[in-house]
Amino acid sequence: MLQVTEEEKRTLPGGDSNVISITSNPDVNGRLQPIQRDIVETRRIGVDVEETKTTVMLLTTNGLAPVLKTDEVRRRIGNDTVESTKTTLLPDGDGRWQVNEVRKATIRQEGTSHTSEERVSRLDSEGKLGEVSRVVNKESESISGEKRSTAETYSIDVPGTTRDGSLHLIERKTSTERSSSTGERATEQKVEQINPGDPDAGLGVSVMVDGRMVPGPSGEQSMVTIRARDSNGRFGIVSVDTTKADRIPTIQIQPTPSEQPKNSANASCLPPSCL
Repeated sequence: MLQVTEEEKRTLPGGDSNVISITSNPDVNGRLQPIQRDIVETRRIGVDVEETKTTVMLLTTNGLAPVLKTDEVRRRIGNDTVESTKTTLLPDGDGRWQVNEVRKATIRQEGTSHTSEERVSRLDSEGKLGEVSRVVNKESESISGEKRSTAETYSIDVPGTTRDGSLHLIERKTSTERSSSTGERATEQKVEQINPGDPDAGLGVSVMVDGRMVPGPSGEQSMVTIRARDSNGRFGIVSVDTTKADRIPTIQIQPTPSEQPKNSANASCLPPSCL
């Protein structure tokens, strides 16, 4: 035995809950010793507001001690929007809890369109909380069934340059998926990134992924091709993955008729009337 994790969950009136998870490792004598304890408390603080507090405790020279805390508040706005704020706290040198990171997320559903945005702020070297990244995801589906998604990443860290205190678009991923009436499915993905050698040129396509799945009577066959841009700016094939899945026919087993007992017509009678 290398490790054991025990979890205890208590559900309280009103939907609140407490979860305690303890992870233990065996010592040199084989006795289990707790090395981590996670405490998760979830409660409703409003009609459409829920709060989850988490405390992570790790084994130190003085036993289990808290090393990280998070406080996440989720709020539903109407029927199509959910907002959340997750705050991470770490102990400072004096043992006081200090905010180290704040993540704010918004998820919105409008018909067949899905949009999510997450902003991350962290503590800098001067002890100030500032925004360091932002990720925006958009997903949509057309009337014809074509699915399209775009993910854009903004950061204060731009490859090849020094920080100027502002967010810059450093990556964009675009994916499309199309299906035909015959069941054939085609996917395309394009990754655009900043070139560290020429950061002022903006985004450039660095990776392209093409996928195709073709169904057949005996199964389906799929192929995924990955192309990447080399140092000369030309695209070359990095890998080609071909997969074939055979469809195993279903074998139906007919039940064997049970053997009828002799003199079934008189099975209910008793000797000597059956003779």
